[in-house]
Amino acid sequence: MESRCWLVILPAIDGRQYVYRVYAPEDALLADLFWEAWHCHDEGPHPRAWDLFDAAVIRRVG
Repeated sequence: MESRCWLVILPAIDGRQYVYRVYAPEDALLADLFWEAWHCHDEGPHPRAWDLFDAAVIRRVG
């Protein structure tokens, strides 16, 4: 199975949107992509992102 690039956009409490690139198979579950990006954000120095799946924008690149 070939990995694809996905963009996951997370809104944060500071009013900004943070974009993460997640590599996963084409048939990956959107919830898995969301949590991968959210955990990456949560471990970084940025203000807390909303942990609401419905608030995220997830798009496949290419």
